[in-house]
Amino acid sequence: MSTEPPHGADMPAENVPSTEVEEPDELAVRLCRALVCAAVDPALSGVLLFDLEPQLLDPVARLFARILTGDPHSPGPPVMLSAASRDEDLWTRPVLQREDGGISFRMEPGPLIETDGRSGPPSLVVVPDLTRLSVAGMRAAVQLLGADVTVVEYGGLSHRARPRARWLAACRSADAGRPTGHLLDRFALRLPTCGLRLPTADHLLGMLPPSWLDIARDAQEALVPTAAVSDEALDRVHELLGPESNMRRELSLARLARALATLDGEGTATSEHCAAAARLMGLAVAEGAGRAEPTGGASGSASRSPHPSNRPSEGMGERRHTGQDIPGAAETGQPLLETEPAEGVGAGRGGVQTVLATPYPEDEAEALRDFAPLRSPWQRTAGSASLRGVVIGTRRATDLSDIAHVRTVREAAVHQRIRRTEQFTVSPVDLHSHVRASSPEHMLVLLLDHTCRGGDWDWQDTLTPFLEWAYTRRAAVHIIEVGSAETGNELRAESFAARSVLDPRILPALYRPVGRASPLADGVEQAVQALRRSFRQHGNSLTEAWLVVVTDGRGNVPLRASRTGRLRSPVGTEGVEDTLKAAAGVSAMDRTRLRVAVIDAGREPYGSLPFSLAEALGGVVLEGPSARVRTRGGGGAGER
Repeated sequence: MSTEPPHGADMPAENVPSTEVEEPDELAVRLCRALVCAAVDPALSGVLLFDLEPQLLDPVARLFARILTGDPHSPGPPVMLSAASRDEDLWTRPVLQREDGGISFRMEPGPLIETDGRSGPPSLVVVPDLTRLSVAGMRAAVQLLGADVTVVEYGGLSHRARPRARWLAACRSADAGRPTGHLLDRFALRLPTCGLRLPTADHLLGMLPPSWLDIARDAQEALVPTAAVSDEALDRVHELLGPESNMRRELSLARLARALATLDGEGTATSEHCAAAARLMGLAVAEGAGRAEPTGGASGSASRSPHPSNRPSEGMGERRHTGQDIPGAAETGQPLLETEPAEGVGAGRGGVQTVLATPYPEDEAEALRDFAPLRSPWQRTAGSASLRGVVIGTRRATDLSDIAHVRTVREAAVHQRIRRTEQFTVSPVDLHSHVRASSPEHMLVLLLDHTCRGGDWDWQDTLTPFLEWAYTRRAAVHIIEVGSAETGNELRAESFAARSVLDPRILPALYRPVGRASPLADGVEQAVQALRRSFRQHGNSLTEAWLVVVTDGRGNVPLRASRTGRLRSPVGTEGVEDTLKAAAGVSAMDRTRLRVAVIDAGREPYGSLPFSLAEALGGVVLEGPSARVRTRGGGGAGER
């Protein structure tokens, strides 16, 4: 867990807060008002901003901290939560103390609860990406946000108090379907912030009534008496959100209306305050009675059903199309790859990011949620968990294991002139250790040969047992595709790695149109390289891996053609022979952790080729279109 926010000096010039004195846009004023409401009412302690530019997260956090502290100077660093946050970093903090018999240590409240039960500004917790928050961080948010009291019994610490920390989180609206609903509902204040232009904090705070900042500052010293909520206001809240809304959303809107009434000096929140609260969150309120609607439609995406379908919609996951899509478009002797114009890079087609302009985008987002997201996956106990995984950052060291030498030397170099030593000196305060992402313990490598899939076979049903195994094990996924008509180069296989089966690229990969060439040998070679790389990087932490090959075995592109990009005819059986040679690399791996299955497409002639490939891989053969697949205890499928 890092407590150092990104530096504003590193931001591009077009994304830094404007220093010119100009009228703030309506979105910036609404954001400032929402932050003040969150500072006044502890029940509104969670603020979730959708589609916020990453460069604006630090200025917004500083604005929030200034509202909480009332100090125009730079406040202390916020608590930054990420994928590396752990329970021991959030709830407790060991403190050394001197005693008569020597030195001992005691446990004190950690950064999330250190300001509970005290006067003064509360802690500010910043989550740059809610979808990548660790399990420990998600559990902490569910426990603390909006709670009247929190009880912590952890590692020698007994703590009971009302949470005072304020949370500021960011998330892409297109990914809002990935976090669990329990986590999203804890954030009472939600604002779509796409296109936000943030002026200077002084100019923005000057747009507020002076009494608002005084009330926000007084609320940090003692609870401010809040306004009552009338029955008329509760009826208006239910009318604004509609009958399908859940109770937490109605409570959040009612509490926001109560905070606005308190800031205005009113004793009771009315229906007008409810309408103002709905507008503050980005809901368009019609004059008179009526339900609130989002202020804008989905940018870059058509209207969609709240529940995703099993098959990808038309155009989903499209890639470059060439003349290869039409059979017979290229004659013998003509090149298979044609030059095409460049395409944009982004989440949607043409590089346009999908934006859902609503405070509740999870109702429309197509992303799937993790299995049991608030439960930590099973971890092996052999070895230290901190020594496994990819390095994603550094932090101050608590022991001498996994020291980050470059960061340690850099920290020591800063203080050499102050220490006035003859030699280069490294002090214990200079020591930093690596922060590592959790290492996957399961992996699924899926090799798809699109040329073997006919119009009468939906191979998703055959692959379901393996996809379910990867979903419940939270396995890393590596997809390799051959024989697709959408590929940029028909002579080579294409692949991508995903953190889980919930990656939106996986479903479109199952339904690519059938192409002409099948570089199966190159696909098998890439699968071998992916497995070797995973076993080498993750070591013993990778306990189980599946290689699933869906093919008819009729590879018609030799490995030499895939490497050079030149196809020489006649090919003959060279493509099949190269495939079997490449498969020999899999059979030589650690078979106690690697399992291999070949799904036979049942195509004639040459129906024995999948069996030859399975023998070279050292795996089993599963019938594709007509077999009944059954799941074994290891998560695989039954063999023929």
